[in-house]
Amino acid sequence: MNEDKAAATIPALRFSGVEFRRQRRTILTDVNLEIQPGEKWVLFGPNGIGKSTLVQMMATRAFPSDGTVDILGHRLGKVNVFSYRHRIGLGSAELLRALPDVEDPLDAVVTALTATTGRWKDTYGDDDYDAARALMRRFGIAYLEGRQMWRLSEGERTRVMICRALMADPDLLVLDEPTTGLDLGGREIALKALAGIGAEHSARAVVLVTHRLEEIPAGFDHVAIMGRLSGSETDAVAGRDPAPGTILYAGDAATGFTSERLSAVFGLPLTVEHRNGRWSAFAN
Repeated sequence: MNEDKAAATIPALRFSGVEFRRQRRTILTDVNLEIQPGEKWVLFGPNGIGKSTLVQMMATRAFPSDGTVDILGHRLGKVNVFSYRHRIGLGSAELLRALPDVEDPLDAVVTALTATTGRWKDTYGDDDYDAARALMRRFGIAYLEGRQMWRLSEGERTRVMICRALMADPDLLVLDEPTTGLDLGGREIALKALAGIGAEHSARAVVLVTHRLEEIPAGFDHVAIMGRLSGSETDAVAGRDPAPGTILYAGDAATGFTSERLSAVFGLPLTVEHRNGRWSAFAN
């Protein structure tokens, strides 16, 4: 078996029996998920369920309390994360906060090549900047070159972070709430570009995190739906901490996004619809 075929047999991402605790509270428990190269996944669930914690592990910026996380063939906590972090493209609000306020959006995108936040002594070639500008045109923000990050709207900053996540042509792309803060026009521009990612035929695995059905781009055909474990011991403790989050379903999106399942996850009767490649839901 050649190296390319061998690499294709290694999951891009695998969570096995993962638990995460913070200050004696169990945030996540019994999380199991396997994502293969080339697959396009949605990590879906209500706010506060633990999605961002899973994102932090996917991006090698947090570690499980129990269980194992394997990313691109590397066991999290066993291998220096800086040896493979450049292969992971991340777009998240937390990473956005790490960028200097005065950073030029173009530099915010191109510095993904060195996995740094902020220009210092690093240098980039004309081809690098041309590639960054092409990404910014793709997401409708070419006009932002020469400005400063702090002057951008929330929607503009969100699209800068999507471009940054794509800049290094990563093997694993993780987009945490990529359409947050976008108005209707900006959202549709972003979703059209993200649908292009969903349609691409490559070995890159993609995980898009959201709690809004209508913001799932076409082409993302796998879903991991998160919810809370009922009857958990944390329900009985003083103060009634929320039960820990976990993945209740992982598989084909068409099978996963049902009215019955999402009604149970959100605690109210919902009707789920799928039209023209887009999902939506409304309360009955």
